[in-house]
Amino acid sequence: MKGLMTPARKYFFDEPVRRVGPTARASAEVRGKTMAETDLRSIVHTMMPQVRADLENLVRIPSVSLPGFPGEPLGKAAEAVAELFKGVGVGNARVAEVSGGYPTVYGEIEGPPGAPTVLLYAHYDVQPPGPEEKWDSPPFEPEERGGRLYGRGAADDKSGVVMHAAAIRAFEGKPPVGIKIVVEGEEESDSHLDAYVLENPDPFQADVIVVGDTGNWKVGEPTLTTTLRGLATCTVEVNTLKEPVHSGMFGGPAPDALIVLIHLLAELHDDMGGPCVPGVDSGPWDGLDYSEETYRETAGVLPGVPLVGKGTVSERLWTSPSVTVIGLDAPQVEGAANALIPSARAQVSMRVPPGQDSREARAALARHLDASAPWGVKVNVTEGLEGPAFLARTDGRGYDAARKAMLESYGRETVLMGQGGSIPLISNLSSIAPGAEIILWGAEDGVAAIHAPNESVDLTELEHCILSEALFLRYLVV
Repeated sequence: MKGLMTPARKYFFDEPVRRVGPTARASAEVRGKTMAETDLRSIVHTMMPQVRADLENLVRIPSVSLPGFPGEPLGKAAEAVAELFKGVGVGNARVAEVSGGYPTVYGEIEGPPGAPTVLLYAHYDVQPPGPEEKWDSPPFEPEERGGRLYGRGAADDKSGVVMHAAAIRAFEGKPPVGIKIVVEGEEESDSHLDAYVLENPDPFQADVIVVGDTGNWKVGEPTLTTTLRGLATCTVEVNTLKEPVHSGMFGGPAPDALIVLIHLLAELHDDMGGPCVPGVDSGPWDGLDYSEETYRETAGVLPGVPLVGKGTVSERLWTSPSVTVIGLDAPQVEGAANALIPSARAQVSMRVPPGQDSREARAALARHLDASAPWGVKVNVTEGLEGPAFLARTDGRGYDAARKAMLESYGRETVLMGQGGSIPLISNLSSIAPGAEIILWGAEDGVAAIHAPNESVDLTELEHCILSEALFLRYLVV
């Protein structure tokens, strides 16, 4: 177990599991009708000072889950999350250990007879802040500027935590559906919950699973994320000499390992800069048209730098592969010697389009790297991480309720978008609860700068998201 943990914590399976029933209207007369006559918009607006205080409290805890950071803050954050949910009506909210990892907060609210069960997921761990001098305010001291709350985790994903808690609070702890909460503590690192879900599926069964860890493509534009690209990585190593030798005395006949590696990596893209790994193909996209102008601004593409690849920006981002060299072992420029390089190594990361098997894609990447070595040089390729892609089913009652809720909250129709990144847990949840609809939304808008300095969340956007989720719980039964 990583980190400092207090004793006597329960595992998920120590608690009884309620079997979920079919999505139904039966609870409308019990709770839904009462809440349908209540102005949720006013309730949520009145709650926002408390929501902000809850979020600031969580942001102040430096709950970085990556190796090399202390584990104590994660235990503290887990306890704070459990207390938050107890305070909004999840009386059995508890810190539950996941073998080998940081704790997950779990709890349930029993729904009325015949009501659907909704699992609400978020995570309390965060990325490292990076160099503090790149922040305009200290990363773990929340500060509001221009209607946005700044701090590491303010958006990703402590906003998701308080969104779920506030939606429950809007019903005074008695929502019209059954609720399960799952708030993870190592989504940003090597998640042990991914495997736990596959080995212990019962606690995670639900009719609808809501993942509060994405956001609108821009502020004020209600967006549902329906696709996630998968992940496949490989490491390629080139060895050509026993040791470095003088480039003047020996340069020419002997292949330089770094030059071999450069030629090999160049074969990962075609003449237009698009990925070209045989066996990994692009797919169509018929949702949001993500404009080049918006993409360039959000991604920070420098003026005069062209975009690469072909197809629309949306296709290139959400239904096509991308290939990136994320690590390179080679001599530094400063202090470089005039010598042939005997060995060089690179780690290659590929995003896998929805609908393609990530293991097969990883094998295709490995074959391509091996076959691309020039001049007959032999290379060593090691397959690394893989994570499945995700494609949501959007024609069920849950998505109907989500669209209706966002329309009422924002006053405009919902658009569909994809995410270029991967969340392996979602595919695992989909596999153990195949009948569940999985909805991805949240307050991480396009300028939230998650994983970067000056991460922030728009507080008005957060209010809209909370209202959307509360309305969604209502519309599942009325």
